[in-house]
Amino acid sequence: MFSPDLISESRIGCGLEISSKKRLLETLAELLASDHPRLQTETVFERLLERERLGSTGLGHGIALPHARLKDVSDVLGAFVQTKTGVDYDATDGEPVDLAFALLVPEAANEEHLHLLAHLASLFSDPQIRAQLREADSPARLLSILSAG
Repeated sequence: MFSPDLISESRIGCGLEISSKKRLLETLAELLASDHPRLQTETVFERLLERERLGSTGLGHGIALPHARLKDVSDVLGAFVQTKTGVDYDATDGEPVDLAFALLVPEAANEEHLHLLAHLASLFSDPQIRAQLREADSPARLLSILSAG
């Protein structure tokens, strides 16, 4: 279960046409910054990209979990995107990514960050959850599936 502040319908993209890993990260950055006055989309994008340079956050099975630490956030923020077709993401299994959950965490949030990443990795390892997320046709339905996990 997620905190209600972690993710909202306004930070979920459903059935988006995205053609590249860069554009996927840009879209996630836009969603993360959209309702947070102190965040700039470009800053969020750069931090997500910096983290990707350390190693791909593509988990396999079409899932990516990009994440970054940012001093301008006081609580963990999440955004989710479901794409119409998968994008090349350099995932561990080579599969294109069509489901991505991005996290921004405060710079000092070590344990909470790791716990949440582990929870999300576990959630996305469930084939039934992945199938439900791929079949969902609205941000509300995606939020319901994510929140139930």
